[in-house]
Amino acid sequence: MLSAAETVLVIVDVQGKLARLMDGSEALHQQLVSLISGARLFDLPIVWLEQLPQKLGATSEELQAVLEGHQPIAKEHFSAWPCDAFRAALKHTERKQVLLCGIETHICVYQTCRDLLDNGFDVHLVADAMGSRTAANKALGLQMMLQAGAKLTNVESLLFELQHHAVGDNFKALLKLIK
Repeated sequence: MLSAAETVLVIVDVQGKLARLMDGSEALHQQLVSLISGARLFDLPIVWLEQLPQKLGATSEELQAVLEGHQPIAKEHFSAWPCDAFRAALKHTERKQVLLCGIETHICVYQTCRDLLDNGFDVHLVADAMGSRTAANKALGLQMMLQAGAKLTNVESLLFELQHHAVGDNFKALLKLIK
C-alpha cells in the first residue's frame, strides 16, 4: 500500500507542443492537474522534470499553475536517472515509493522507470496520468514497465489509497478534487 510518508511524485517531460500531440492530451492534462493537486493535498514531495526545455519548450501552462513553488529539473537523457540533480532531489526526499507519470510512456517514462526499479525504488505507474503519441505505444510502454516489476495504479485509486480514512478535512478536500 502507498503511504503519504513514503511517497514522492515524479512528473516526466509534459512540455511544449509535444504534450499537445499525446493521444487524449486534454484528458491527460486534466488527470495530471488532479494528480498534482492531490499530491499537494497529501504534502508529497514533487520532482518535476523537463527534457531539453530550451528545445522542447516549457511544461504545459496548466501544470505550471498547480506546480507553483516547485522548480523543474532539466535533463538531457531520456531517463532521468543520469541527471545528478534528479538523483539528488530524489535522495533528499528520503522516500522509496515513486508515483511516476508524464510523457512519453514508452520512452522517457519507461527508461526512468527501469532505472528507478534497478536502484531499489517501488515504482507505481499512474496510467491515466501518462501518455504517448499513440495508444498502442502507451499500452506497450505500460506492459514493458509492468514486466520489469512496476505496479499499476490510476489517479483516483492512488489518492484514496493515500487517504486511507473516509473522514476528515483531507477526505472532504479529496472528494472536491475528484469531482
